[in-house]
Amino acid sequence: MNSVNFLVSTAFDIYIMVVILRVWLQLARADFYNPFSQSIVKATQPIIAPLRRIIPSIGNVDLATVIFAYVLSVLKFVILTMIGSGQFMFDVGFLIFGAIALVKAVGGLLFWILLLRAILSWVSQGRSPVEYVMMQLTEPLLAPIRRILPPMGGFDLSLLVLFLVLQFANYLMGDLIGAIWYQL
Repeated sequence: MNSVNFLVSTAFDIYIMVVILRVWLQLARADFYNPFSQSIVKATQPIIAPLRRIIPSIGNVDLATVIFAYVLSVLKFVILTMIGSGQFMFDVGFLIFGAIALVKAVGGLLFWILLLRAILSWVSQGRSPVEYVMMQLTEPLLAPIRRILPPMGGFDLSLLVLFLVLQFANYLMGDLIGAIWYQL
């Protein structure tokens, strides 16, 4: 059953990250016509479009997409519990675990986007449309660090500082929430 749990958990985690990425693209006002942005929209549009008719946005936040990501996080625990026990179970704790898992997914997505941006900066040197979107997503987070951190001989250490902050936040959440944080 571990292989099935792994497969289901990974599929949910990837799609949850795609949904979160859609929200992030909207918040960062990234280039909508970029091929990378279009692929994210196309992957989520069949479900998000009907939800947007029912659930309105609040300011710049697409509430329908955020709620959909939360529902996916809760559904992940329901399905994994069904696979493990063989019967349908729903506990109020799943609602809490779903919210915590969503926060962890946001941090995980930020980590992967930063890592992808770092790798692309070595390879494509600013010519890739994917790198352009990664820059639009991460620049609001890196710019304040660059203002504080002095330049170090042509090296941009703001990415490293943000990685350290993310790692610290990960350990802090583990200390506050407990071992369940690392199992989500």
